[in-house]
Amino acid sequence: MKRFLGSRKRVRIYLDSGDTYEGSPLWEHLLTQAQKEGITGATVYKAVAGFGAHSQIRSFNVWSLSQNLPLIVEMVDEETKIRDFLQKADAWLNEAFVTMEEVEVIAYKHPGHGDR
Repeated sequence: MKRFLGSRKRVRIYLDSGDTYEGSPLWEHLLTQAQKEGITGATVYKAVAGFGAHSQIRSFNVWSLSQNLPLIVEMVDEETKIRDFLQKADAWLNEAFVTMEEVEVIAYKHPGHGDR
């Protein structure tokens, strides 16, 4: 899909797996809302370990019944769509670290849609 090629923005929202919004996992809410808003694509990454503003290391522990691991929700799209989404998402984010950077999309292929 050539219409998506070129300069785009990538946003990363850093969360904890235990973060929720209205009783559901926050990452799930962000993903669902991004899809509804027409964001081209989003991925959620679960980290093995990390720390943030509280300087508390969170890591996987096989003996722990519940895991509170770092997550990254990553999205790529046009800057205006990303910024519009982030404005809405601000109300859902209690604690988060959000970054945005320039990326170049060099290939975007989707079966059934050809290489438009």
